[in-house]
Amino acid sequence: MLFSEVLGSLTRRGGGEPIWTASAPDDWLQGRSIFGGLQSALALRAMRDLVSPELPLRVLQTTFVAPVAGAVSLHAQVLRAGKGTTHAEARIVAGGQTTTLVVGVFGRGRPSKAEVAPPPAPVPPPEQEAFVFPFIPGLSASFAQHFEMRFRSGPMPFSATRSPPTWVVDVSLKDRATTGEVHVVAIADAIPPAAFAMLSQPAPGSSLTWTLEMLVDRFDTLPLEGWKVHADVRAARNGYTSQLATIFAPDGEPAAMSHQSMVVFG
Repeated sequence: MLFSEVLGSLTRRGGGEPIWTASAPDDWLQGRSIFGGLQSALALRAMRDLVSPELPLRVLQTTFVAPVAGAVSLHAQVLRAGKGTTHAEARIVAGGQTTTLVVGVFGRGRPSKAEVAPPPAPVPPPEQEAFVFPFIPGLSASFAQHFEMRFRSGPMPFSATRSPPTWVVDVSLKDRATTGEVHVVAIADAIPPAAFAMLSQPAPGSSLTWTLEMLVDRFDTLPLEGWKVHADVRAARNGYTSQLATIFAPDGEPAAMSHQSMVVFG
């Protein structure tokens, strides 16, 4: 089931408090839970039912509270609608408990003398050939079959490096839809934790919290192929890691910045 098809299954029920429902098949699982990028994208789509499409997404903050799989229910609301900025919230709920909490900040652009562009995308060493992450049923995360990821530079996963890892990974989403903010959310979360390079063998790893800052207002002129993720592990201790990443569009322009707090055991 394509990413756009899962998002297309999101249905809003009427009545009192609005509730959205969707169903994610097993091929979108990441261990016991739905792929985090898909959870955030579903929550964003629900919030978009309440927020004007004229307001670009600026920040998406996600807290992954508990695993969730299969059919999901979402509750969304606008927290505040100001003159230029709107805050909204969406929760994925299972068994009466919140499993995922997402806050979106939407805002129109305004004049400002503060203009700072992130550094350009790094150029991989010419001697390092791109390595395609293979999809291995039973070993790879199920959702990974919907992406093509080419490892361009940095220490390989499970190579037991002792230096803080820096990765450059080319990411493409296998879908037929026009590129939108929800697709960038999925692409930004697709790569494995870069801290895997510090391990000697496969081990559990997942996100606890995730902040994604959008740097582009529109994405519909960009393809779903050829995105680049430049990720750095900035800190790691007691199984908890801090990973920063810049997501570059296929034209080389920085499109988003990501900060994930992760658990990586092993």
